[in-house]
Amino acid sequence: MLTKRRILALLKLIAVSFCIVLLQKSYVPLWNHSTPIDQTNRTLETRIRCIGPLINQSCLFENLYYINGEFIILTVNGTSLPDYSVRTNSLQLWPKVRQKRVFDSYSSLEHFVRTIAEPTSIPDVTVYFIQDWQYNIGHALFDGLYPAYLALIRFSPRHLHPFRLFTDFRDCDKCWTEDIYQRFSGLPIIKELQFMQTSTRRWFMFEEIIMGSGMMCQRCTQTNFQLPGGIELDGSRLFRDRMYRQHGLLPPRVRHRSSSEYRTSNDVLRTYVIHNKRFHEDDIQQIQDAIAEINNYTHFFKKEQQQQQHPLIHISYLHYEDIPLRNLTPSLFQDNKFIAQLRLLRQMDIHISAPGTGQMYQTFLPDGSIHINLGGLKPDGSDKTKKVFTSFGEQYMTSGTPYIKGLYYPINERVKGIRQDEVVRLVRQAAKLILDGFAIPVNPYDNLANDGQLFIEMCAKDPVFCSLVTTRPAQTHFPCFNFWIEELIHEYRQWKVGGVVDNQKNLTCTYDQTLLRQLRQKYRITHNCSF
Repeated sequence: MLTKRRILALLKLIAVSFCIVLLQKSYVPLWNHSTPIDQTNRTLETRIRCIGPLINQSCLFENLYYINGEFIILTVNGTSLPDYSVRTNSLQLWPKVRQKRVFDSYSSLEHFVRTIAEPTSIPDVTVYFIQDWQYNIGHALFDGLYPAYLALIRFSPRHLHPFRLFTDFRDCDKCWTEDIYQRFSGLPIIKELQFMQTSTRRWFMFEEIIMGSGMMCQRCTQTNFQLPGGIELDGSRLFRDRMYRQHGLLPPRVRHRSSSEYRTSNDVLRTYVIHNKRFHEDDIQQIQDAIAEINNYTHFFKKEQQQQQHPLIHISYLHYEDIPLRNLTPSLFQDNKFIAQLRLLRQMDIHISAPGTGQMYQTFLPDGSIHINLGGLKPDGSDKTKKVFTSFGEQYMTSGTPYIKGLYYPINERVKGIRQDEVVRLVRQAAKLILDGFAIPVNPYDNLANDGQLFIEMCAKDPVFCSLVTTRPAQTHFPCFNFWIEELIHEYRQWKVGGVVDNQKNLTCTYDQTLLRQLRQKYRITHNCSF
């Protein structure tokens, strides 16, 4: 006689047997040798998926092979591969050609891989790029790591997970770049020079490797004069937030619609002037006088509690290398210079500097903050003479960062040097804009100075010139695309009538000079004809 306990045990046995039958019917082996691609999509053949036009393309390679310092595509005769053209260096004028080996059948390809090549498989996602600026943190971040990360963003959601960098690092005891790259990516870096030696007569297989970042660097001029991918790929924000998280810091607070969110009119706005080598001694003195005037007002108001006429601001003059470190234990969480800089940037309301590395960190600013570009003078190293013009440098980074607003020293006044009253005016204007609440995202066109807006119109009306400086045809003279717009606007060197002699050769870059002069007048940019 069946007891209740025996009935329950019998039912369990029947249920387990039924599940086993179902699993047996649905099971598919990981490898099916009778067909080149089985139901689990496991294959040893190289597959390629590309995003973007050929001139600005990123490609995801699955099962890309590597030996003797060269990438090799293994494919089967008759397999259709997409058109691909990847530039792995930000200033490269031509795509890198990949070797290809074609087999008669998938079985012969598999036989070669399994029994002859016997590759070491490299799992996870790898991003390959070439960078030439590990000694300069600004270029290392935005001409190396940033465009490589944009290529990864194109193949979402891989950019949200740990990945591996494959790049050409040299040994450098004084560089921060390798540590930043390592923390940012999350997986160990492959250094190309060392890996090339390891790959001598030895095969490797990258399960997933992404290439193609060469036209998305900060020095890659776009027709809209924005940091590439900063807005359309949300690259600025994604890059900023990952940088904070991977360095153990919370990203800045999100302000969804306005700079005034989570603020009150009595807030003291934290403002920093970042030291810049382009400041002359008398510029620095004028800046220090402006700092004293602004801080004295804030101190007086807080002490006397009188009616407020201006926003409350505390402003400091800062050398980035002087930011103190926190002594944290254990060593895994030890502070370093870059983490200390990020920690300070995260709380800035107003960031002030001039062209070059001093303003390259503006992308890391919080939502609703302002970057004030005090500009510099060109030619580089010139004193304040009649033969100089104003340079705002990387203003495209401001226009490509939609969660901050940019302000500029008056373009025609900058050649006279920096003045205290103008700095005070700009800082108070910035503070008022923040507290009144400027809209987020900011219109990128409004984040440009006069000359940046001129460039956009010039590009729209002179397509030959625009192609020369943005698409970088292979025959282009290097100075025709590696240029600053102020050099064009003031018809300097390769942009002046007759060009310039360089290495005993005449160098001239093509553009509509009549149009330029009309636009210069339209945008009220004073030009000195002595260049």
